[in-house]
Amino acid sequence: MSVLLNGIGVSKGIAIGQAYVLYREQPEIREYNIPEENIKDEIKRFHTARKKAHQQLHEIKQKISADVPQDISQFIETSLLMLDDPVFCNDTVKQIEQRICNAEWALQAQCNRLVKVFDEMDDPYLKTRKDDVIHVVQRIQRCLIDDEQATQADDETDHLKGRIIIADDLTPADTILMQHQKIAGFITEYGGPLSHTAILASNLGIPAVVGIHNAKQLILAGEWLIIDGNEGMIVVDPDKKTLKHFKSLQKDEKQRKRNLFELKNKPAKTLDGHQIILNGNIDRPEDIKTLRQFDHTGVGLYRTEMLFLERNENPSEEEQFETYRRALRALKGKPLTIRTVDLGADKELDSTLQHGPLAHNPAMGLRAIRRCLKEPDQFLKQLRAILRVASYGPIKMMIPMMTCISELDQTLELIEQAKEELKTNKQRFNPQPLIGAMIEVPAAALSAHSFAEKLDFLSIGTNDLIQYTLALDRIDDEVSHLYKPLNPSVLKLIDITIQAGINKGISVSLCGEMASEPLYTRLLLGMGLKDFSVQANSLLEIKHIINNSRIDKLAPEVRKLLTLSYPDEIEHEVFELNKKFS
Repeated sequence: MSVLLNGIGVSKGIAIGQAYVLYREQPEIREYNIPEENIKDEIKRFHTARKKAHQQLHEIKQKISADVPQDISQFIETSLLMLDDPVFCNDTVKQIEQRICNAEWALQAQCNRLVKVFDEMDDPYLKTRKDDVIHVVQRIQRCLIDDEQATQADDETDHLKGRIIIADDLTPADTILMQHQKIAGFITEYGGPLSHTAILASNLGIPAVVGIHNAKQLILAGEWLIIDGNEGMIVVDPDKKTLKHFKSLQKDEKQRKRNLFELKNKPAKTLDGHQIILNGNIDRPEDIKTLRQFDHTGVGLYRTEMLFLERNENPSEEEQFETYRRALRALKGKPLTIRTVDLGADKELDSTLQHGPLAHNPAMGLRAIRRCLKEPDQFLKQLRAILRVASYGPIKMMIPMMTCISELDQTLELIEQAKEELKTNKQRFNPQPLIGAMIEVPAAALSAHSFAEKLDFLSIGTNDLIQYTLALDRIDDEVSHLYKPLNPSVLKLIDITIQAGINKGISVSLCGEMASEPLYTRLLLGMGLKDFSVQANSLLEIKHIINNSRIDKLAPEVRKLLTLSYPDEIEHEVFELNKKFS
């Protein structure tokens, strides 16, 4: 009899295949003391295991297909860099020396410390980076205890073609290997939409559902399964009628994807003649290669903090200048919107950690523009770098987490100071770059008209706007069900911001997850939004909806919808809106 299981769809698409249950017991780690005279040997044992883990990951990296985007290999590169990180290695060695204990336990203690740091972060994306630490540590642990399981796990992918993998969790290395072996899809008991594994699955086009608790007990090896990554649903042992239905959907999905690629490099324009700006989001200049796979477009959001976090220190002005210029060159004339660094209590560099108590609520603490204004010397380096790059092509400068006009005034004063310093040093720069602000908190949205009077553009960051408006953490299981983008209060704040831009004659973009979700595209068009910045793999889907919509028909329907009071009621009407105008 068929059984339905529900989880979190992290990679869209439909997969049909037999289950392959991946059993991989975690290594049991015990602490024991070692004789003091054996400390050097224990440290050597740790380094040997670390080098072995490095070699294993390097071999996996070599298996990545040449036509796979470069950013895919960077997931493995991240693990390799962690294995070579002096802080990670030296702190483990110190644990061995100070506790006079075995390398396995010292490594576990180091892992626990790092995981605690990530757990205390507020940023959902960075919070899930603890998984990367755990995956790397577990690989070293297996090498330390000479467990052949790790190597076997890498080798057992030889017979996974067409199978659906069932596992506790998968590492990025697992995912890349399994894509190499052409698995149909995967299901994990743990994980979330922001994990590296989830992002990889989406980028690689592998249908995947995570968060199916006890999946390994509920699904038997060899059972036929259907994964619906669009709905986050699993069908176990489907009957013939269900199987036929999903095979038909799978066929339609493949044809739809082929049709979408016909839109590549074509304009985004509604049926009633409105030209829509459709850009992509990036974290690094290398991400532009992924954008190019889908569309020759510009960048509406370049999150520069990754340059700081990956180096774990403040980069120099020259390093920032060269990095931003590299991104601009890769865009070949398309615009680049650089968001100034969004660091803070929840995204901190080891080199700048201050002694003292941690912020009780990092999301409300010293972050983004607040931090930049407190550390003007560091901020001026970035401002000068952006102004210099702006003389080479179409650059926009975007300030995150604005809350009040006084913050904007201080920022504009620093930008003027940066210009004067560049002028004094006789350096080339653009004296009149386009400057905008992120609208991410209710206070900024409610003051959007005032911001619009002083800026060239506004950009709505819906991820934080929703979180701050509804006072909840979307990755907290206890309250995540309340995270509703279609909450009427959220929509009113978005609408206020869009109307402020229209009234003042400046552009308003939206670069949060709502922009990348096809369900909301017609809603946003009807609200007057004409500038979207989305994830690379959503570009063509969003363009297809834009090209098959009429704003003159959507606008009156959306105005009625915005008068509703209940999120579920609004969601129903949004579904109906899409059905009516699709």
